Amino acid sequence: MRSEEDMLDLILGIAEKDERIRAVYMNGSRTNANAPKDIFQDYDIVYVVTETASFINDEHWIEQFGDLIMIQEPDKNDQMVGIQMDFDRSYGYLMLFTDGNRIDLHIETKEAMQENYIKDKLTMPLLDKDNCLPHIPAPTDIDYHVKKPTEALYFSCCNDFLWCLQNVAKGIWRDELPYAKRMYELTNREFLDQMVSWWIGSRHDFQISTGKLGKYFKNDLPEPYWELYKKTYSDSDYEHTWDALFVTCELFRRLALDVADSLGFTYPAKDDASMMEYLSCVRNLPSDAKEIR
Repeated sequence: MRSEEDMLDLILGIAEKDERIRAVYMNGSRTNANAPKDIFQDYDIVYVVTETASFINDEHWIEQFGDLIMIQEPDKNDQMVGIQMDFDRSYGYLMLFTDGNRIDLHIETKEAMQENYIKDKLTMPLLDKDNCLPHIPAPTDIDYHVKKPTEALYFSCCNDFLWCLQNVAKGIWRDELPYAKRMYELTNREFLDQMVSWWIGSRHDFQISTGKLGKYFKNDLPEPYWELYKKTYSDSDYEHTWDALFVTCELFRRLALDVADSLGFTYPAKDDASMMEYLSCVRNLPSDAKEIR
């Protein structure tokens, strides 16, 4: 597998030799001093170019980056399904190589760069032939820190979490596995993960990132909470799904109470108790039941 030094030498070497490429910058986890380093980190690279057409029309120019397992061109895919795209401003290539390295490469004009360059604070200049890149501070992940919730946001999260539980229960009772599972993952999981993030943030004065899709939860949750979190996942067995759902409720409650105590909010304990009673009722409801009681 090519090393980071080898990859950056290649990326910059190609840019230095190509007069169409006037600047190079990188963003993403490789510019983040707080992000764990491992062999799966990709290279988020932007080439600032004089024009995009000659690159797009030459299907072979990217071969100089290495032997590919697969490439995705998301802008082309979007255009094929009818989304209006402006290839004259920018274009992207997501490349996975046979040695395991990955480059997410975007080409963009100077005009597009002027709009995009300062948007992401995890941005690092690598090459600037014309001194066209604006001056920016050193990379920081501050934009990815957990945001402190208002009391209204906190209440909304608790209310949504508790309300959506009945949809999962309904799906299980009806033997609608895809509905039950999707409803859980798209609603309750989302609100649980939001509460996990707030809990972690409240323990670090909201100066911490929990990572994309909560990938750092394991690092930031104490072991008892992490063990509960793992149990919120289940297989296709309905009894296991019920068990996981009640564990989810227990974990959410613990975290939400901690967050409320930390921030001076009030947890909706009455709604919680009522919904737990309802879930228990539905769990024990016969499949041929004619009423809910």
